[in-house]
Amino acid sequence: MAEVLDIDRQPLGSGFMEWWRLNSPQTRNALTDEMVQALGSHCERAREDAQLRLIVLTGSGGHFCAGGSLGGFSSSIGRPLLPGESDPLVQLNREFGSLLQRLSSLPQLLVAAVQGAAMGGGVGLVCVADLVIADASAVFATPEVTLGIVPAQIAPFVQRRLGDALARQWLLCGQRWSAQQALQAGLVQTLIHADDALPWQSQLQTRIASLAQAAPAAVAATKRLLETVATQSLDASLDQGALAFAAALRGTEAGAGIKAFANKQPVPWAVSGDAGGRP
Repeated sequence: MAEVLDIDRQPLGSGFMEWWRLNSPQTRNALTDEMVQALGSHCERAREDAQLRLIVLTGSGGHFCAGGSLGGFSSSIGRPLLPGESDPLVQLNREFGSLLQRLSSLPQLLVAAVQGAAMGGGVGLVCVADLVIADASAVFATPEVTLGIVPAQIAPFVQRRLGDALARQWLLCGQRWSAQQALQAGLVQTLIHADDALPWQSQLQTRIASLAQAAPAAVAATKRLLETVATQSLDASLDQGALAFAAALRGTEAGAGIKAFANKQPVPWAVSGDAGGRP
C-alpha cells in the first residue's frame, strides 16, 4: 500500500534535500488525519537532521492539495452539541494549525511546488513555505465560506503572507485565483511556463539547484529571527538580530563564505551533488 506522504531524499551541495510528495491522487491529495500526522512526524524528524538543507513540498497526480478532507467529520456536520458535551472537532481542527506552525518553523528552506489545484488547507500549506514555485496553470482558492465553513487554521497564515486587505479578499469571497494573480498578490514567487521543450520537472529542478548557494546555518538562524519579529517590539527584534549577526560572523560558515567570495570560488556548501530526484 502506498504511503500518503512519499519521501525522496537526494543530494544537494554538501548536504541533502527531500521531496515531500502528498500522495493521494484519487482525492487530489486532500488532507486526511493520516496525512496531517505523517507531515507532522516528518517535521519532527527534519528538525533534528543537520544534513537536510531543503524540503520541497509538492503533490502527486498533477495537483498540489485539495484542502481538508471532511470525511472524518461527516457524522458531526449539522449536528448541534448536546448539553455539557465537549466538542472533539476543536482539537481535530487545531492539529492542522499545529502542523502549519511546525512547517513554518522548520530550520530548512521549505519550498512549495504547486501544480494544478491548491485549495483551502492547501493554500495554508503554501502560505507557510519560504518560497513558492507554481506552474502557470495552477489555481488557488479558499472556498470555505462558500461551504458554510470557517477557514480557521489557515487564516492567520494567509493574513501574515498576504496582508490584511488581500487576506480578507481571499478568505471572505471564496473565489478562485490564477497563478498569475497569486504571483501579483505575493503568494507565489516564481511561475513556470512548462512546455515540451522545457517541462515542469526540468525547470523546477534547475530552480531548486540554485538554492544550494544559501548556507544552511545562516538560513536556520534567519528563519528563527523572522519567526519572532511579529511578536516582538522593533528594539527587541533588532537586538536579537544583532546577536544572530555576531554569532554568524564568528562561525565557520561566514569565514568560508567570505573567503570563497574573495577568491571567486564556489561556496563549500554548494559544492558536490545536485538537486536530483523528481517532484
